[in-house]
Amino acid sequence: MITVLRAADLEFAIYTADHPPPHVHVYGDGKAKIVLAGRDGRPELLWVTGLKDGDIRKAMKAVADHRDELLELWREIHG
Repeated sequence: MITVLRAADLEFAIYTADHPPPHVHVYGDGKAKIVLAGRDGRPELLWVTGLKDGDIRKAMKAVADHRDELLELWREIHG
């Protein structure tokens, strides 16, 4: 696991031995998985456990704000 972003008291990580589609794992008081470019090209929440609604909104905004950087990091990590 590589931490690729810290924002809004959350940690965003990409696992080196993970699978498509490009996504990040989010950790705070709970955890979530967010696809970087969903069906409409915007980040898409796949699942969440234990994160408060406010933290989910913060996570989605952070991923949207850094989407291009995160996609580039995914490509660097996964080839």
